[in-house]
Amino acid sequence: MGHGELAAELIERMDRDQRARSEVAGPATGDVWARVREVDTDNTAWFRTVLDRCGWPRRSEVGADASTAAWLLAQHADLDPEFQRRCLSLLEQAVRDGEAQPSHLAYLTDRVRRAEDRPQLYGTQFWGGPDGRGPLQPQPIEDPERLDERRRSVGLGPFAEYATLMRQGEFPDQDRD
Repeated sequence: MGHGELAAELIERMDRDQRARSEVAGPATGDVWARVREVDTDNTAWFRTVLDRCGWPRRSEVGADASTAAWLLAQHADLDPEFQRRCLSLLEQAVRDGEAQPSHLAYLTDRVRRAEDRPQLYGTQFWGGPDGRGPLQPQPIEDPERLDERRRSVGLGPFAEYATLMRQGEFPDQDRD
């Protein structure tokens, strides 16, 4: 698979991911979540083969949009925590090489840490409490006094602004580079 084909497939899979999740807005049924899980499972299996063959999709090779798509597929690989940790390691190297967004690394770092029941570092992960029905709130954060400093270091805005936007149903900082 050439870089152009890979980029197109990454973007198509990101679009499919976002379409499935757009159905979750508002009161979602189990069928909607089943569709999201189906998309995530398919994307994770496909992305695993990509990483095995090509390594992490580098921004200079696939472009900014496909680089964002690669991060999103890793971010939503929650059903396979071991694979998600592998993605985190590969994304860390890509960021060191200037081939991926530091903010993407922050989001995936927080996602993996929460899956391991560890506090997040960047304050990117919110939830509605244990039953999912409460007000949107950040999941536990390590060393909250230095949170904004860590966020700045990866190009994220102040946490207070982010939290306000999240509670309004907007998802800042996650957009394309």
